[in-house]
Amino acid sequence: MVKAVNGQRLIEKFESWSPKSLAVEGDNVGLQIGTLNKPIKKVLVTLDVLEDVVDEAIEQEVDMIIAHHPILFKPLKTLDVSTPYGRMVEKLIKHDVTVYAAHTNLDIAQGGVNDLMAEALGLANTEVLVETTTDPLKKLVVFVPEEQAAEVREAIGNAGAGFIGDYSHCTFNTQGTGTFKPGDATNPFIGEQGEMTFVSEVKLESVFPASKQKQVLKAMEKAHPYEEVAYDVYAMDQPGETKGLGRIGKLAAEETLEAFVERVKAAFSVDHLRVVGDLQRPIRKVAVLGGTGNKYMRHAIRKGADVYVTGDVDYHIAHDAQMDGLAIADPGHNVEKVMKEGVKKKIEAQLQEEGYNGTAVIVSTVHTDPFTFV
Repeated sequence: MVKAVNGQRLIEKFESWSPKSLAVEGDNVGLQIGTLNKPIKKVLVTLDVLEDVVDEAIEQEVDMIIAHHPILFKPLKTLDVSTPYGRMVEKLIKHDVTVYAAHTNLDIAQGGVNDLMAEALGLANTEVLVETTTDPLKKLVVFVPEEQAAEVREAIGNAGAGFIGDYSHCTFNTQGTGTFKPGDATNPFIGEQGEMTFVSEVKLESVFPASKQKQVLKAMEKAHPYEEVAYDVYAMDQPGETKGLGRIGKLAAEETLEAFVERVKAAFSVDHLRVVGDLQRPIRKVAVLGGTGNKYMRHAIRKGADVYVTGDVDYHIAHDAQMDGLAIADPGHNVEKVMKEGVKKKIEAQLQEEGYNGTAVIVSTVHTDPFTFV
């Protein structure tokens, strides 16, 4: 049986790992054009939404575009369809192509743009470069019959509960007796209407990041046998995972800046890049930040980076870095295109997990870098 995912469900799964709440203030992320309330048979993943990309989507009979860079950065006052921008939006609407953007939230998300760039460069033991938020921890306490405890435990663990360091599915279980009296309008899983019922239950406790509360509770309710689930959610004082822009990590072995530049070229498929620093200086600790990283240069210095990989570096920022002894490798803004394959794989895995075999995911083949080296 062929089963295509609904747009709402597709984005719900996407936002389970790249939630809009991660985006920096003022960033216009989420639904940009069209509707999510429709079946999605084909998704196109792209860095930018340009007219050539829209034409590609129409030719490929795409239902939804998922882009890194928003098509709507600022509110529109008018939409003149005789202009290139207006013509592009008109095409999207006429051909019922939905556009969804994940910008700084995808930069920050685990497995997002900056993790993909760090992975491409071969960095190990990476940490956040620029802290933007901390995801507070919460605790779930749920009461479940002993026979179904394993199923509920597995479900909440798969949804993101119970992660402590490198350990997953961490819970604490206490056995006890639950009591309840089903009312006249109930359809109890255990017991009879109007009779006091005593059940051997497990009190199941597990921590989870606040950002995952919706999916953890949904998974719990789906796996739980009772029509009315007894559970509590508590706020915790322990700090949660720190999230933010950029990553900093180490190469497996020291190498010269000249050798590292060749590594950057190969990782991001670029022929040329701008470099600041002595090409023979040793490089080991690397900071990377996708997009425009000018204002975060000092973070790389404070965290002890030997080199900073980012795009759109200003002339005077380069001078500042040079004086402070920080090397820079600027391969441009467009190297964020690494997100296309990364997002494709992530979405495909989620679709396969839920049995959506009627939705295909493709990446845009349109070259969207406006710059050419001559």
